[in-house]
Amino acid sequence: MEKPTLLVLAAGMGSRYGGLKQIDPMGPAGETILDYSIHDAIRGGFAKVVFVIRKEFEDPFRASVGDRFMDQIEVAYAFQELEDIPVGFEVPGDRRKPWGTAHAVYAARNEVSSPFAAINADDFYGRDAYVQASEFLSGSGSASSASYCLVGYRLGNTLSDHGGVNRGVTTHTDGGLLRNVEEVTGITRGEKGSVRGVALDGSERELSEDTLVSMNFWGFTPLLFTQLEANLRGFLESCGDTASEEWHIPTVIGSLLRQGEASCKVLSSEGEWFGVTHREDKPIVMETIREQVQSGVYPCPLRA
Repeated sequence: MEKPTLLVLAAGMGSRYGGLKQIDPMGPAGETILDYSIHDAIRGGFAKVVFVIRKEFEDPFRASVGDRFMDQIEVAYAFQELEDIPVGFEVPGDRRKPWGTAHAVYAARNEVSSPFAAINADDFYGRDAYVQASEFLSGSGSASSASYCLVGYRLGNTLSDHGGVNRGVTTHTDGGLLRNVEEVTGITRGEKGSVRGVALDGSERELSEDTLVSMNFWGFTPLLFTQLEANLRGFLESCGDTASEEWHIPTVIGSLLRQGEASCKVLSSEGEWFGVTHREDKPIVMETIREQVQSGVYPCPLRA
């Protein structure tokens, strides 16, 4: 069985690492969310981690982040650059930023040769997510090279008490195959336990706390890179707003599903997801980690 790779999407971290939430101390011994992500991935069976970053931040990123993991797991880097687009296309003159999360995954095509999971750098997903994804990607759940997966979380476990959040609300078949991921914004709890948000068309959506939502933990095989190449060409040809329009993973997967070019299993995680969406969320995150340390889920310090 081939061990999977963890692809960490970190190109949005910027240059001022000391002030960013991705490396803000959260654990009782100063651990960051990335420390827990790599720790859980190793325990889950991942053999390599690839950080997708911006080239201009390579040296400070290596020193502040990547070098901490060199003695634990194979570490590599990929660079998300605006100019990294297929031959025959040119970067529009009014474009100043890379092309979105799907473009970040595409940027890693030369560093990933095994099945892989793609995650956000600043989200805590919990060990269960890595175990389930690793088992799927190692062959027990994947029926073909076009069999992908998405780790879903119960919506009620991802809400903030300090403001609205945006979530990818999933719909799936009775067999757990993904049909669609719909972006719903400003999701909050209301009176009498109601949960409401706003769909992209502006309509109000009433949701169940048990709804599975995407927190951008995806599992793929290297076939995806070939599919991304074709999809990126289509995106660039039809892009209406060349200055700001972005190319995202859910959009690509939705297109592949509709065309019958892939399937995507929704894996329901029993673990906890959390992130620092609002500044006031940090104390809650720190307390949750402290409780998990006290219960023996994580050692303290995380690394001896």
